[in-house]
Amino acid sequence: MSLKNIQLEHLKKHLAYISLGSNIGDSRKHLKSAREALSALPGISISSLSRVYKTEPQEIKEQPWFYNQVLCLSCHHAVTPEGLLESLLDIEKSLGRKREGVKPKGPRTIDLDLLFFDQEQCNTKELVLPHPRLHERAFVLVPLLEINPDLCLPNSLSLNTLLKSLPYRLENDKILQS
Repeated sequence: MSLKNIQLEHLKKHLAYISLGSNIGDSRKHLKSAREALSALPGISISSLSRVYKTEPQEIKEQPWFYNQVLCLSCHHAVTPEGLLESLLDIEKSLGRKREGVKPKGPRTIDLDLLFFDQEQCNTKELVLPHPRLHERAFVLVPLLEINPDLCLPNSLSLNTLLKSLPYRLENDKILQS
């Protein structure tokens, strides 16, 4: 590899898409705190963000509605998906997220999910990329397509196509999915 190629590779940035969600306490404040914590991570900056959507709970209906948003992060070439996931879990914990002794899919102060890291595919115990349930979630697909309408899965399936297959309604900034 030539010096020029090494230098270009060194300048390469990764793009990561993160979903944020909250339905306990001051949810908008929790989303803002999560964005600030992500921006403070070394080698990471927010390159675009969707508006905040209010979404009805999906699996456990008897809980407050969620506030959801998607961010695109520009990450230094040395940032890895595993390292970013670890940072997301640390941010969740610092913002009061409890994982022990709570219902999965239940209320939470903050939820940060790594949706995509470039077009990498990964399937380990700790991390699955792209996110394994994003195709089922209008509350992820709508804001994701807002910031990147041309985004596709690694198999070239358009996220627009996935969204069209879901039973959902968009009413201003509310996403309703049955």
